[in-house]
Amino acid sequence: MAKELKIALVQSPLFWEDPERNRKMFSKKLDAISNEADLIVLPEMFTTAFTMYPKNISEKEGIRTVEWMQRQAAGKNAALVGSIVFQEDGKYFNRLYFVEPDGGINTYDKRHTFTLAGEDKVYNAGEKKVLVKYKGFRFYPLICYDLRFPVWSRNTENYDALLYVANWPKPRIAAWDTLLKARAIENMAYCIGVNRIGRDDTGHEYVGHSAVYDCLGEQLVFSEKETILQVTLSREHIETTRNKLKFLDDRDHFILE
Repeated sequence: MAKELKIALVQSPLFWEDPERNRKMFSKKLDAISNEADLIVLPEMFTTAFTMYPKNISEKEGIRTVEWMQRQAAGKNAALVGSIVFQEDGKYFNRLYFVEPDGGINTYDKRHTFTLAGEDKVYNAGEKKVLVKYKGFRFYPLICYDLRFPVWSRNTENYDALLYVANWPKPRIAAWDTLLKARAIENMAYCIGVNRIGRDDTGHEYVGHSAVYDCLGEQLVFSEKETILQVTLSREHIETTRNKLKFLDDRDHFILE
C-alpha cells in the first residue's frame, strides 16, 4: 500500500465541441507533466466543453477519447481521469473515465444532471456509486453538480478522497469553493476539485479555482490561472486524523434508494 500519491490537476480552457483539437491540446499539456505523477485529472467534458448538443459530436469520438486516455495513461505511467460526452445504445451520458496505466477502466455516469441548463433532458443520469482503488488509495469520483448533494457523497465506504471534475461557472464559484471544503471536512477525506477556465460558446465564463483540501479542510493547492497544479496525498494524514478525531464513527447510517 502506497504511503503517498502524487496528483496533477490540469486547469485549462476548452475548445467548443471539438474533441480532436482538445485531445491535441491536452496531449501537449500532459507531455509537460513530470513522470512522477501517479494520477492526472482533467475537467468535466474535457473534449467538448459543457455542450447540451451531444448530437453534434460523432458517436465514434467517445471511443477515440477512451483509447487516447489509455495511450496517455500508459505513456505517463499514471492514471488519467476526466468526463466526456459518451453515446451508448442511442443514449447520451456525461461519463467519467478513470483509466489506469495498464489500460484498466472504471466509469461513473453523472448522477445529478444539471437541470438549470437542461442537462437532465439530454443526458441520462447515472444510478450507481463507484469506488476506485488505485495504488492503495480509495477514490470516489463525481461530476460537477454532484457537489451540491452531500448525501450522495457521504463517506459510507471509507474512501480516502473525493474527486470532482467540473465546468463550474464564475457567478457561482463561491459555492464551489465552500462546498469542496465542506465535503472534505464532513467526510474526513481529501477533496479534489478540477474546474476549467475561459469562456464557452454559450457565453459562460469559468475562473478555475481548482483545489485540493485535506481531511481537516486545509487548502493545499489553488489557482485561477491556466496551469497544472501538483500535490501529494498522504496516507499518514488520513490515518492519523481519523484515529485521533474519530468523527466518522458517529456518522449516520442510511441506505440510498
